[in-house]
Amino acid sequence: MLKGDSLWFRYGPQLPWTVQNISLAVAPGEVLGIMAPSGYGKTTIGKLLSGYLPAIKGAVSVNGRSLPQKGYCPVQLVFQNPELAVNPRWRIRQILQEGGKLNLAQLAAFGIHPNWLSRYPHELSGGELQRVAISRILNSATRYIIADEMTAMLDANTQALIWQIVLDFVKKQQIGLVAISHEQRLLERLCDRILNL
Repeated sequence: MLKGDSLWFRYGPQLPWTVQNISLAVAPGEVLGIMAPSGYGKTTIGKLLSGYLPAIKGAVSVNGRSLPQKGYCPVQLVFQNPELAVNPRWRIRQILQEGGKLNLAQLAAFGIHPNWLSRYPHELSGGELQRVAISRILNSATRYIIADEMTAMLDANTQALIWQIVLDFVKKQQIGLVAISHEQRLLERLCDRILNL
């Protein structure tokens, strides 16, 4: 189980708290939604849960253990802006292989063309790169996914396709998913339960 216990965070000692005493838990195979308007700390919570930011107070754990400091983290964050998640000096093939071997059927399902594999991230559009970023984390080493507005830059048809692939993978592999959004209807369709901030 992925747990955040009494999480507190702010971006400077003189600044107001961005996250105040938030606790949540996500079980394997469960889809939890986090719903709030912009500016309510949703993205910061996602970064805390995935280890991108250290909590000032409180703790994040997976099955009772702290997140690893080295190697592939079992909690993977999908940013709204995929450029934040990939190494700009790596070719797409290397990015996709970070979590394991290439799954050609999965790449095809995401609409990732073979000729993309030799390109660099800046040679893809934002939507194309987001497909790569999402596909990269769907592997056996990932146990929890934090999806921060991950399909916001995609058109409606592509959004539906991507979410269906991700949900099928999550349920089949019993991976916990935290879906962060300000869209109530989207979360109601996707989630087992919703945490309103």
